[in-house]
Amino acid sequence: MEKHSFYSEKELEKEAQRLYEKLKKTHFSLDECKERAALTLEINRIKKEKNAVILAHSYQTPDIIYGVADFVGDSLELSRQAAKTKAEIIVFAGVKFMAETAKILSPKKTVLLPSVQAGCSLSESITAEDVKKMKKQFPNVPVVCYINTSAEVKAECDACCTSANALQVVESFDSDKVIFLPDELMAQNIQNQTKKKIISWKGLCVVHKEFKAKDIEETKKRFSGVKILVHTECSPSVVTLADFSGGTSGMINYAKTHLDESFMMVTECGLSDRMKVELPEKNFVGTCELCPFMKKNNLELILQVLKEPREEQIIEVPKEIRIKAKKAIDRMIKTKNLSD
Repeated sequence: MEKHSFYSEKELEKEAQRLYEKLKKTHFSLDECKERAALTLEINRIKKEKNAVILAHSYQTPDIIYGVADFVGDSLELSRQAAKTKAEIIVFAGVKFMAETAKILSPKKTVLLPSVQAGCSLSESITAEDVKKMKKQFPNVPVVCYINTSAEVKAECDACCTSANALQVVESFDSDKVIFLPDELMAQNIQNQTKKKIISWKGLCVVHKEFKAKDIEETKKRFSGVKILVHTECSPSVVTLADFSGGTSGMINYAKTHLDESFMMVTECGLSDRMKVELPEKNFVGTCELCPFMKKNNLELILQVLKEPREEQIIEVPKEIRIKAKKAIDRMIKTKNLSD
């Protein structure tokens, strides 16, 4: 890792201890925290100098979340928080569609994505042309797209939604049919809760499709009384075994507000790491899956993009697409539950 000699040993030791107090709960050693101390000090210095904020999705690594992030959470709420700040620069430690959403809501701010390889299997499963073809195939049927879509896809849809408000958005249309894009498994979960006919796409999350009902059943046998919290990007067979199903914010809120001692977070591993730090009195057990896209970001890239962003790291959304996509997002925001 890059070293910054102008920090004194005392400053580096203090920063390493600050990191270790948080990161030790996720199996970081003190030596690993010492390796990162100069980076986090430099990132935090530069972001103040440049009037920047750093957003970190809950699936990011703990050293990003607790080392440099100003806001941590789900993609929509992070973008809304950043829009309210006076910051001129938004660094989004997440994936591309999240950075695009931040740009849509903060068009006058500079939005930076550390890793240009941070994509999303759901977002990349569908294009604006695919949506246009479906609209021709099913004329006058409203189109709802999940937040995990590109700006171009959002611009072709009637409304956007999160995993928490997907059902409410679908039900808000006066139609017996609704096109839901692109998550096939989430569409199935919505179909189980509505009388409307859900016309789905074939997209899958590379993380959540891997969870199987047998994994959940084995965890319940191993850990008596464990509460199962499932993201609705998982298959219906997994969701039916859940004590709670929803988005990341809902899962966090359930764990925080229920007195149970043990929880299984059926989602990307980053959320379990976050809970181990923020709820140390509780146990988080069972398996999880790593997102190869979320983990493309790291402290070195965040420092680099703050110092000298490359052209491909600067997120731009053409005005015409931005305006149309914002209409879909605005319809979503009118619903009660806004979390991912």
